[in-house]
Amino acid sequence: MKRFYDKASVERRDDGGFGILLDGRPVRTPTRAFLALPNAALAEAVAREWTEQGEEIDPASMAMTGFANAAIDQIAPDPAAFAATVSVYGESDLLCYRADGPAELVERHAAQWQPLLDWAAARFDVRFAVTHGVRHIAQPEATLARLREDVAARSPFLLAPLSSLVGLSGSLVIGLAAVEGPFDLSRLWQAAELDELWQAEQWGDDDEALLRRARRHGDFTRAAHFAALVRQEAA
Repeated sequence: MKRFYDKASVERRDDGGFGILLDGRPVRTPTRAFLALPNAALAEAVAREWTEQGEEIDPASMAMTGFANAAIDQIAPDPAAFAATVSVYGESDLLCYRADGPAELVERHAAQWQPLLDWAAARFDVRFAVTHGVRHIAQPEATLARLREDVAARSPFLLAPLSSLVGLSGSLVIGLAAVEGPFDLSRLWQAAELDELWQAEQWGDDDEALLRRARRHGDFTRAAHFAALVRQEAA
C-alpha cells in the first residue's frame, strides 16, 4: 500500500484509551474497529511505526501495530478461548524436558532452566515435574489449573505478545517471564535456544540457520517490548 498520509499522531479518547490519527483521521484495525491502545507509551510506539514508514507501507516493519490489531480483532472477541490455546503449553513445557546426556548439556539445562522453573514455582505457588530424555511426564493438575487461571486473567493486549513468546520459545514459563520482566531478556532467549545453540557448537552452523535464529530473536524481542509497554498501564 502506498503511504497516503503525512502525519501520525496520538489522540486521547473519551474512554480513557489512546487512538492513532493519520492526518487527523482515526486508524482502524483490519476488521474496522478503532485502533485503541491502553496507554500513552504503547500509543506513541504504534504512532512511531506509522511515522517511520516510507513511500510504501510495510506491515512487516510494524510489529507494535500488528500485536495491537491482534489483541483487538482476534483476541478480545473471545479471550478465554484464546488463553486456552496459550496455557496448553504448560502441559509440555520445554524447561521440564532435560537431556540425559552428555554431562555438559545436562549441566547447562540445570543451570539455565531450573532458575526459571524455580521463579515460576514461587510466583504461581505451584510445582513442576521434570524428566530426562524423551519420556512424557504429566504435570500436576493443580499446576496446570493455576497456570490456566493466570493466563486467562491477562488482558488481550498481554495475551497477544504472550502467545508469540510462548510459541517462539516452546515454554509457557519463558513466555510468562518475558511478559512480567523478572529476568534479563537475553537470558530468557538463551534458555529458549539452548538446545539449538548446543547443536551448533557440536556440528557447526550455516547461514540459513543463523538467519533463522536472528529472525526468531527479533520476533521474541519485539513481543517482549510490546508486553513491557503494556505493563506501563499499571505502573
